[in-house]
Amino acid sequence: MFTLGIETSCDETSIGIIKDNRVLANIVSSQIAHTRFGGVVPELAARNHIKILLPLMNLALESAKVGLNKIELISATRGPGLLGSLLTGLSFAKSLAIGLSKPFIGVNHLEGHIYGLFFNKEIPEYPYLVLIVSGGHTELIFVETEFKYRTLGRTLDDACGEAFDKVAKMLGLPYPGGPYIEKMAKEGDAKKIRFPVPRPGRFNFSYAGLKTAVLYYLKDHRDYNINDVAASFQESALEHLIQVSKKAIEYTGVENFGVVGGVSVNNRLKEKFQKLAHAMGFKLFIPEAQFCTDNGAMIALAGLRRYKRFGPSDISVDAVAREPLELISKN
Repeated sequence: MFTLGIETSCDETSIGIIKDNRVLANIVSSQIAHTRFGGVVPELAARNHIKILLPLMNLALESAKVGLNKIELISATRGPGLLGSLLTGLSFAKSLAIGLSKPFIGVNHLEGHIYGLFFNKEIPEYPYLVLIVSGGHTELIFVETEFKYRTLGRTLDDACGEAFDKVAKMLGLPYPGGPYIEKMAKEGDAKKIRFPVPRPGRFNFSYAGLKTAVLYYLKDHRDYNINDVAASFQESALEHLIQVSKKAIEYTGVENFGVVGGVSVNNRLKEKFQKLAHAMGFKLFIPEAQFCTDNGAMIALAGLRRYKRFGPSDISVDAVAREPLELISKN
């Protein structure tokens, strides 16, 4: 079945085309317009989605060597995310579905990230735990069976990726800051500065305190070494993920653990989770880099799986800024 997936939850515009589980095209357009503001400007993001959606879809169809008439299902992110951005992609998808007389399905963005794992050669067996870690989300989800989720913990303030971006801004690095922090950290000494590892209790996360610790360090040490700051911050931020994940794995007793979302591209994160997997004896699953960040292919696959179980969404389904995974049901 040919499925077209549309992702516009934040500042990345993406169109993915799959045939069953095989990716034919996965085109992503990143909006560099936000760089000078040091973060995403919601209205600007929505306007840029409008400009790029049609040419991006045509490029994806050309790349996949598939005519629009061959598409059998239209899938689009309905939430969570920025409402203006979500509405542009959702409206575009609905218009396509109506114009082509094809079924439409709205997808939860977090569920899309989870299905990014299903492009791997080996996929996790149920039940499994998944850590969603990105600029907008840091959540631990227990996946009991397909479409049955339970959130064990989430961030109480900043998401991990958001903290990376804010610390990068403090250091005068461009947005998005994650890749720049990682690059600087490679040349730094992670043991040089002892930034605190957050401990909010149970399975939740918190990055506001760590971010504030970096801010005060920079104020008190005007001669700071940017590489050492980046390395020390990154180590504390990722160690927080490790410590909470370890507790959740012990609590649930799962043998399969996935890490998804934009921050899972970070190589130091992969190293630390691989070490934890070896020590605890669980199987670790991380998608290829192109399926870690926001992308249309994951939305296409999540939509296809949901469509096969529940059928199409009502065309009146609306965009939602917040939508916990355990609350989603038949669309």
